[in-house]
Amino acid sequence: MGGGINCGGAAMDVHLPRRHGDVDDDGKERRTGTVWTATAHIITAVIGSGVLSLAWAMAQLGWVAGPITLLLFAAITYYTCGLLADCYRVGDPATGKRNYTYTLAVKSFLGGWHVWFCAFCQYVNMFGTGIGYTITASISAAQNTSAYIIGFGVVQAVFCQLPNFHKLWWLSIIAAVMSFSYAAIAVGLSLAQTIAGPLGSTTATGTVVGVDVDAAQKVWLTFQALGNVAFAYSYAIILIEIQDTLRQPQPPAAENETMRGATAMGISTTTAFYMLCGCLGYSAFGNSAPGNILTGFGFYEPYWLVDLANACIVVHLVGGFQVFVQPLFAAVEATVARRWPGIFLGGGRAFQVVWRTAFVGVITLLAMLMPFFNSILGILGSIAFWPLTVFFPVEMYIRQRQVARFGAKWVALQSLNFVCFLVTVAACAASVQGVLDSLKTYVPFKTRL
Repeated sequence: MGGGINCGGAAMDVHLPRRHGDVDDDGKERRTGTVWTATAHIITAVIGSGVLSLAWAMAQLGWVAGPITLLLFAAITYYTCGLLADCYRVGDPATGKRNYTYTLAVKSFLGGWHVWFCAFCQYVNMFGTGIGYTITASISAAQNTSAYIIGFGVVQAVFCQLPNFHKLWWLSIIAAVMSFSYAAIAVGLSLAQTIAGPLGSTTATGTVVGVDVDAAQKVWLTFQALGNVAFAYSYAIILIEIQDTLRQPQPPAAENETMRGATAMGISTTTAFYMLCGCLGYSAFGNSAPGNILTGFGFYEPYWLVDLANACIVVHLVGGFQVFVQPLFAAVEATVARRWPGIFLGGGRAFQVVWRTAFVGVITLLAMLMPFFNSILGILGSIAFWPLTVFFPVEMYIRQRQVARFGAKWVALQSLNFVCFLVTVAACAASVQGVLDSLKTYVPFKTRL
């Protein structure tokens, strides 16, 4: 994911111009978002560090399964996001009660244990993304040395103390510019390398058993690649919040129709970009494509362009880290304030400083102990894909439309649900196995990856 937008259990902060004194049907200032602004937010949120691993994923899948996998994930994401867009309002799609966040939508339509499970998936994803961003930034800075991981952690420990850092209006703009910059550079360098002469061979089925990998590795890495692709499409988590910025159309038209149009344009644009990154990266490096495509250009000219791209990654992830962890901070601190109000007498700054610093410290330590880029992305992608992109949208749609149990539509939806669950389990298991396998030879604070 890209990351100029605050997502999670708390409402997302999307900074769009609004006319003061004019309100919508819920009493809030009139929303002015359009299909174009929503599309821009989707593209900004989706295109991010996940794009760096697509060449590697293509190398595991090959010319046949690789593009098909990207298209299937895009189609599933588009379809389920359409279901999710219908859950923005309860009752009438044009005048019903609004759900401002993903969690509120789950609470409105499902309730019970679903709400807890949704919050758990969101906050685990935020915590894991903090680890993933720390690893990615350190790779871009200096091939994952512990010193650079610690340095990134120190910077984040400082930024975590700044009040409302994630609400600064320029954060989304910088994140968007940086993510597009390094992704575009990766595409350009891959194209140039392909024209100059590929660095490895490519095949219809990707890495070759007995040449590049053994049979067991082929299976594990294939499933791990699915997790990496899933991470690149982790967008549903913020759809409701983006939809809450849209201008209310005249009934009977509703925001869900606008959101479907924005989703179609956003997903098609990012998929085309992903095809370029994945296919050109695979064409340039072949079956030996690196886990992070930009590290593969580390010893090739033009050095300054590669360095610029890596600098863009670091800048993007400094802000992106805050975008993901600030909602988690807010949730924990709200819970603590509710249960132990005495801690927050005088503003609670002492508690915030201690706990936020400790939180960043834990993430930094875990990043040093497990600095495995593709495996971590695979775990994150699998955690976010099935529950947040498929399970909840499908279940809410079934409850909302009162789809008859065991009817044709119910069976089709639950079949999609089950297949995606199997993909998530396989991708997560393969990614965990990848971490365990890497730990056999990795020595913390010594090994350079």
